[in-house]
Amino acid sequence: MKSTTPEAVRADATKWFQQHWDPELSLGRWWQLLADAGWAFPSWPEGCGGRALPTSATKAAIQARRDAGAFGPPNGVATFLAAPTIMHYGTEAQREKYLPQIVNGQDRWCQLFSEPGAGSDMAGLATRAIRDGDEWVVSGQKVWNSGAQWAKYGILIARTDPQQPKHRGITYFLIDMEQEGVDVRPLREMTGDAAFNEVFLNEARVAESDRLGDLGDGWRVAMTTLSHERDPDNAGLGETAAFGSVDLEVTVNDHLSDLESKVDGFSLALSGGVTMVLDDVTNQFDALDDPIKRQRMAKIMEMRRTSKWSGMRTAASLKSGGQPGPEVSMLKLLGAEMNRQIRDVGLETMGPHGMLYGEDAPTGGLFHAYAMFTPALSIAGGSDEVQRNIMGERVHGLPREPGEKEQRELPWSELPRS
Repeated sequence: MKSTTPEAVRADATKWFQQHWDPELSLGRWWQLLADAGWAFPSWPEGCGGRALPTSATKAAIQARRDAGAFGPPNGVATFLAAPTIMHYGTEAQREKYLPQIVNGQDRWCQLFSEPGAGSDMAGLATRAIRDGDEWVVSGQKVWNSGAQWAKYGILIARTDPQQPKHRGITYFLIDMEQEGVDVRPLREMTGDAAFNEVFLNEARVAESDRLGDLGDGWRVAMTTLSHERDPDNAGLGETAAFGSVDLEVTVNDHLSDLESKVDGFSLALSGGVTMVLDDVTNQFDALDDPIKRQRMAKIMEMRRTSKWSGMRTAASLKSGGQPGPEVSMLKLLGAEMNRQIRDVGLETMGPHGMLYGEDAPTGGLFHAYAMFTPALSIAGGSDEVQRNIMGERVHGLPREPGEKEQRELPWSELPRS
């Protein structure tokens, strides 16, 4: 058995990348090599694109890849939401069916949780799944579904028992997005991009074998998914892959050129690369000569380090069989505030240049695209207000809203609706 000390892992990874990294390989071939060798996501289990490495060794492996200048693994909902949840709750057959095509970038995924009438109150969702033999028939509407227009599969929560209280009648499914009965409609944002969508499900079908977790236990499974979404340093995030459609046949070099021309604020926020772009801004405008800006930059680094450590603690708890708790809400709040601080420092540093947009702006418009997207980070995945409610009730013991306790025990079918 090979040593898993950071030093040994870094040496092993460095040797591998020196032997295998070639930017003229096709993107699909490179991602497959990463997956087969276990260097795609080193903390993931062996056979799932990883090596089951501890955190310190994982960081050493990632640093070795960066030092080699090698391109990172796939990014998006597939790797940072779907895969960790499937690894946690999936059957062996589900893992074998879905994980290999996630790790090598073949399959894109989307998240089908929020609804027009169930955003902050996600447990009030109305999308129904009705059993029909070995299948489930799903009808309803979802919204704010990132990347649904490019997705082959979706992670879906739907109501399977309306006679149960709203949190207990939900089941989690893995749904084919390319079937009849699934209608995806992009939503144009103020950034000019259309990363979000609304999805209409009209008697779409899901095999019983694609139910994830126990019947009626979808809320608990969904909370595990959200614990990954709300962690700003999620281990399932690729660093450099585009959010959107990806051509696996082009060379990595060509993909990088294409990526530079179409990266948006969502992709930048998702990949965590915005701190590197902020470094470019502060260096270009000599911001570090200003002691106040230095102090604010130090505060951002402090928040990032704190969120990383908190995320590691949450991941360790989940790995040992624990359930997501209010610390996930703390992570979400911290991540949203950190991104606001990054936005404000960057725009203030640029001064009048901060009003420019597009290729003529500093950083080629990358930071400006991110700044325009930043408000969404306080809403997506559960708004700041919802997270504060969770913290207030579950950490500080504050009372729930009047009548909320009684409503939580009512069957969903009897709940009042606006």
